[in-house]
Formats: sequence, C-alpha cells, structure tokens
Amino acid sequence: MIEATSCGGVVIFRGKILLLYKNYRNRNEGWVLPKGTVEENEEFKQTALREVKEESGVTARIVKYLGKTNYQFNTSFDVVDKNVHWYLMTTDSYKSKPQKEEHFYDSGYYKFHEAFHLLKFPNEKQMVEQAYDEYLSLKRANLWPQSMKKF
Repeated sequence: MIEATSCGGVVIFRGKILLLYKNYRNRNEGWVLPKGTVEENEEFKQTALREVKEESGVTARIVKYLGKTNYQFNTSFDVVDKNVHWYLMTTDSYKSKPQKEEHFYDSGYYKFHEAFHLLKFPNEKQMVEQAYDEYLSLKRANLWPQSMKKF
C-alpha cells in the first residue's frame, strides 16, 4: 500500500462555493474541489493555496483548517491510501480559469445546495457541508472577511 497526502480548499466567495469539472480520457470524472499532492519541503497550507491557484486560477486566502478526509483507490501497481487536508478559504472575485493540462474543463461558483449535489465524491460533499456551516457561523458572528485586503 502506498500512502499519499494531498491538501485542498473549499473556496467561498459571496456565499458560493468554487468547483472544478474534471474530464480525463472522456471518463467524465465530474465536479470536484481543488486539491493536490504535497511537494517536498512544502507545508500543508502552502500546498492547499498552490493547488487552488494552479487548478482554478483563483488566488485565495485561508480562513481556517477544516480537517482531514481519507480514501483509497487502486492503481495498476498498488492500492493508494490518501489523506487530504482541507482548508476553508475566501477570495475577492468570481473569476476562475480551469487548468486544462490537469483535465479541468470548467469551473465556477455554486450555491451550497447546487455544489453539494454536483460534487461526485462523498468525502468532498462532507467537507463542503462542514465548510459551509463554518462559513455561516463566521458570517453570523461578523467574523467572515469582507475582503482579502483587510484579512
């Protein structure tokens, strides 16, 4: 078994959640959250911010750590046990540009109920649910950053 670690972000702007549409070899992988592998000597926060930027073109800021999910998948060589560390993030714009080199062909911001139903993987649905609850809680307490410039 191979152990792997990735980091990603649930980016929320004006109450909407950033999603990416992945289609690799016409397998229609579906809507996902931005995430990717930790590089050597990189901190988890750095990985999450870098992956969001690379995969979506979005410059984000971390609001808080959300937690970790775990899943396994098979490759032709072995079984991969993957841990993904998630961060709640904000940004200053709806503008996004999916990274075609990584087979992302669409991106956009969606209302919570739309994002929840579009997401393909149960662990990402769980993270979006947790992130949105945190977002609402911070917003009610006037603690959600209105702008990255003031953050």
